[in-house]
Amino acid sequence: MPVKINEMMQRVLSLAFSDGVPPLVGTVMQDGRPQISPKGTLAVYDSEHLCFWERSFRTSYGALSDNPKVVVYYRNQARAQEMGIRNGALRFHGIARLAEPGSERDRIWDLSPAAEQQRDPEKKGVGFIIRVDVIEDLGGQVIMQRE
Repeated sequence: MPVKINEMMQRVLSLAFSDGVPPLVGTVMQDGRPQISPKGTLAVYDSEHLCFWERSFRTSYGALSDNPKVVVYYRNQARAQEMGIRNGALRFHGIARLAEPGSERDRIWDLSPAAEQQRDPEKKGVGFIIRVDVIEDLGGQVIMQRE
């Protein structure tokens, strides 16, 4: 059974950058240390996938090259009631892959906020697509899980 990123999740994630609460992407470094990076470009690619534009080629890029497992943490207390989720927090666990050049990469760029695109004016970055396997709340309660 596929995971379905619902309309509420799509809405709050689409507002994350303008709300000033960029999602955090957690990866595992080659030496096994976890690391977290804010991603102002994180967006819903489709009902089963998230995506983000990677322009810095620092820790997230290197970590995902070695280990594609990823967790996206999003918390917006101001939207908790609207979300219907205690603390307004969600975790999206999944597997990331480098987007193919062409339409996949272009779509991720197009989904990125203009302010983030301005930080990569020559469009030298790459896109990552995350297949979401589990969505849970802050307490670890599974909301949806791929079977």
